[in-house]
Amino acid sequence: MAGHSHWHSIRYKKEIEDKKRAKIFSKIARQILIAAREGKNSETNPKLRMAIERAKEFNMPNERIERAIKRGAGEIEGEKLEEVIFECLGPGNVAIILEGITDNKNRTLSEIKQILQKEGGKLAEEGSLRWQFKRMGVIKINIKDQQKKPQDIELLSIDLGAQDLKYRNSFLEIYTLPENLEEIKNKLEEEGIIIESSQPEWVPEHEIEVSEKDKEACKKLFLTLDENDAIQEIYSNLKL
Repeated sequence: MAGHSHWHSIRYKKEIEDKKRAKIFSKIARQILIAAREGKNSETNPKLRMAIERAKEFNMPNERIERAIKRGAGEIEGEKLEEVIFECLGPGNVAIILEGITDNKNRTLSEIKQILQKEGGKLAEEGSLRWQFKRMGVIKINIKDQQKKPQDIELLSIDLGAQDLKYRNSFLEIYTLPENLEEIKNKLEEEGIIIESSQPEWVPEHEIEVSEKDKEACKKLFLTLDENDAIQEIYSNLKL
């Protein structure tokens, strides 16, 4: 399996400005709200537990986390949100999958179309690009933060059921079946491994090379899409 080019909308971890922090909190709150619809108890709701862990990574206030959970559970009135997925083509025919949460799908669709038109991309028909990706659980660890040697972590991950491994700079990405993600993550943590992040992702079967001009245009497109309040995650098959 090839690696993947994943642009988190939630990508600022240190020294973030208040404006960026507010946007991050808003996006995380939406994730928590959606997850809480499947149950407000994080011990029995892995999706909610993952969203809360992400919120805590960014020091999101507990009262805001609790409010999002209550809204998702229907205990507090609020906007009606839904999850959306858009498939797009970027510069150089790079395949892109956008995951979002919105209170108005038609408005968000219109905004995405405008961004794509401006930045050299276009919307694709539903299902026309998704076959190029595979849904996987992805665990990221920073090798520099670990007490164990990289090769020992690799062997441990494989023993626990990892489907694939890939290095990106100082990070090791561990690919799992989605249903095994949390179990493998927990077992790695029990072995003293510090996890940077873990979540289900769209992983491309193959990455593609494009010209430097198209690569820079794609990066600009990703950053512009990331500024949209509804967009949560951006995945592509661009080889960086």
